[in-house]
Amino acid sequence: MSRIGKKPVELPGGVSASVSGQTIEVKGPNGTRSFRASDDVNIIVEDNAVSVTPRGTSKRARQQWGMSRTQVANLVQGVTGGFKKHLEIRGVGYRAALQGKVLKLSLGYSHDVLFDIPEGITVAVPKPTQLVVEGNDQQVVGQVAAEIRDWRKPEPYKGKGIRYVGEFVRQKAGKKK
Repeated sequence: MSRIGKKPVELPGGVSASVSGQTIEVKGPNGTRSFRASDDVNIIVEDNAVSVTPRGTSKRARQQWGMSRTQVANLVQGVTGGFKKHLEIRGVGYRAALQGKVLKLSLGYSHDVLFDIPEGITVAVPKPTQLVVEGNDQQVVGQVAAEIRDWRKPEPYKGKGIRYVGEFVRQKAGKKK
């Protein structure tokens, strides 16, 4: 029995869900999102809640049960509050600036890195050394944050680079005399 799958997903005020076949569509203040579940689960909308139940007792049906419920919960959270990833830039001369839909990163290369921001994602630069990636799709927000971080991952000797806020980078000892 899935402990996650058993819990119904509550729909807050201003959010509506509709099911057609195996596709659930959730509408809210931040837009519309949809998810196509596998044939191993049933999705039912009743009394301002969405419940997911397995169609059988096979291992695959039980796996899809909890995963589908989590996907539906992410749809609801995406259309109500959205998702955020906070990044920080450390290093002398490392900084970021926003130019329309292009993020300009100065990361110690001989050129500036220009990163095109995809549709549905907003990037804010509250300080030249801080970035906030926001959107209503958790997977896309995480992917964009990871692509930005890949330009200069934190290195273990001085800790320079782009890291998630709160990320711990283990420091190595330098050369000994």
